[in-house]
Amino acid sequence: MLVGGLLSALHIALAIGVSAQIVLTKDDVRSAIGWIGLVWLAPIVGSALYLVFGINRINRQIGPMRKRPPLDPADRAALMRGTSNEPGPSALGAEAAPAMQAIARIVGTVTRLPLESGCSIEPLVNGDETYPAMIAAIDAAERTVAMATYIFDRGIAGSQFVDAFSRAVKRGVAVRVLIDGVGARYSHPPIVDELKRRGVPVARFLPGVLPFPHPYVNLRNHRKMMIVDGTVAFAGGMNVRDSCLLALQRPDATQDLHFRIRGPVVRQIMQAFAVDWEFTTQENLPESTWAPVSAPAGDIAARAIPDGPDTDFETILMVLLGAVSAATHSIRISSPYFLPDPPLIDALRVAALRGVTVDIVLPEHGNLRLVEWAMNAQLPQVLAWGCRVYLSRPPFDHSKLLIVDGEWSLIGSANLDPRSLRLNFEFNLECYSRPLATHLSSLLDNKIAMGRQLTVQDLEHRPLWRRLRDGVAWLAQPYL
Repeated sequence: MLVGGLLSALHIALAIGVSAQIVLTKDDVRSAIGWIGLVWLAPIVGSALYLVFGINRINRQIGPMRKRPPLDPADRAALMRGTSNEPGPSALGAEAAPAMQAIARIVGTVTRLPLESGCSIEPLVNGDETYPAMIAAIDAAERTVAMATYIFDRGIAGSQFVDAFSRAVKRGVAVRVLIDGVGARYSHPPIVDELKRRGVPVARFLPGVLPFPHPYVNLRNHRKMMIVDGTVAFAGGMNVRDSCLLALQRPDATQDLHFRIRGPVVRQIMQAFAVDWEFTTQENLPESTWAPVSAPAGDIAARAIPDGPDTDFETILMVLLGAVSAATHSIRISSPYFLPDPPLIDALRVAALRGVTVDIVLPEHGNLRLVEWAMNAQLPQVLAWGCRVYLSRPPFDHSKLLIVDGEWSLIGSANLDPRSLRLNFEFNLECYSRPLATHLSSLLDNKIAMGRQLTVQDLEHRPLWRRLRDGVAWLAQPYL
């Protein structure tokens, strides 16, 4: 009796304290209700689970900020959104369309970064085009190579990259490779050991506690970027995996899109990598060596959009909402995982009601069953209000694009799901260029022409058991 009474008292004390912490720190009511329910319904265990998994302890303040005391809410807000109401400088001329001016102001305000003119951005389709271009850039490196990726698998592609990094190190090039701690385990044994054996400096971002990869683990570095000599960069949504080499005709073949980038915005990409590298290794990479000012290389205006569950929290979500709201005639989306939160769903529906053409291209068959089922349950929310959804034919399409009014493009690593927009570290770029947007739209046109359109009737005519299955999966949407 005495022990039972003590445990009950401990449970109540813990539950009250943890519930108070949840109410004071969580800004998502669904998350708060879920955690509080677990805390009270699972005595002591629920509180322990929250204390271990429910608190975001990520703090990537670097340099002098590392020694400062914890920030109070007002200071944290100032750090997250800047101390001034003025956005980052814009490189758009007065002749730019009002919608583009509006988007540029929104992105400048939330990122605090300048819009850089004089950039060149070249799309690279699948690993068949991307990997040879990246390896050629590594082989041409004279001073520095920095690469961050979520997944770096062993295999044909992985071996080619390891060999190229090893050659660069032997030439005296400074190389840094950052692999996500969970993504590093997608092949066995992890390629990290091989990189170390070959003398390539490599680190794991937040190594996972589970001995196997898990696609639903949070706080992952989902960014994919490589910067060579501070003058050329590669960024997009592509990991290093043999499945991205369509010429191999693997059963898990994956279509994807990456970009070769030159010009002043390369410096912003390198700065994003440097923050991640210093957070992981405590090594500072001097800008004079790693991020020199790049000369103009084209006619595209571009800006980096780093995002993560710390000082860049919900940056990409704000950009998405702003861009969708500013669109005047067209919104075109490609995403492998389409599970937007209600605000973004509403923004797309309102855009369609305003007469904006909203086209959404999704893979016909996904690679994560729970996500695919949840998507099926949620798609009627946009279809019923005039958005058009198209399913691209296999192989699985991992491409991520947003194109607004045939002029503004958002490229990078973020998916349209809660994991990317709230829980992981992502890196995107905004690009102002009609020729680039036209080229990317043509890629979507080809997918649409070869695929099929999905209608509300298609989803309603699914067997009852499938609709129930998909609906149950959709209940986990905030955690997928």
